[in-house]
Amino acid sequence: MHQGEQMQVFMHYGQVANFKTNSNIPIEKIPIAINTYLKKSIRIQKAEEIEERFHSRFNCKQKTYRYVINNSEYGTAIYRNMEYCFSGKLDIKAMQKGAKYFEGEHDFKAFKSSGTSSKSSVRTIYKADVTKQEDRIYIELTGNGFLYNMVRIISGTLLEVGLGKIKPEEIPEIIKSQNRERAGKTLPPQGLYLVEVKY
Repeated sequence: MHQGEQMQVFMHYGQVANFKTNSNIPIEKIPIAINTYLKKSIRIQKAEEIEERFHSRFNCKQKTYRYVINNSEYGTAIYRNMEYCFSGKLDIKAMQKGAKYFEGEHDFKAFKSSGTSSKSSVRTIYKADVTKQEDRIYIELTGNGFLYNMVRIISGTLLEVGLGKIKPEEIPEIIKSQNRERAGKTLPPQGLYLVEVKY
């Protein structure tokens, strides 16, 4: 994969934050003003005025997360902290089939970590896709909300599907069991991206 193509993977982020201010700085100048004080690894791309009651987390209607797996033999040095490197042979078709079982409204108790503060573990996944480009596998999930580590656990489960340790057809039963031990491991955080947030 060429460098220009590689950068497309990591350029789109869906991080949104809100804050109150009494500043007289014009709204279109806010990103420039804030970026002056931020680390170079963080950039504000856009600012807009919203209602006072708006909350960037609780008013969210839909989120899309992407998990990136580098499935090459030797991994990568430059992007080692931006993707999960796994050299084992994976059955992409099985992973694609398995992903579709996550779509719909389910109780995802089997796919959450113990630190979850949400009272309900019921969520709706609108779309679940697995694609491969060159040596990289992309697991993309769009839903109305996600539990703590839910995307990383689903990705870990699909990894085990790709390895043949879990059959795609077993996923509905794992969901129904609500047993965390039956799902896959929690994959490392460096492959996870919040791609888009809709309000």
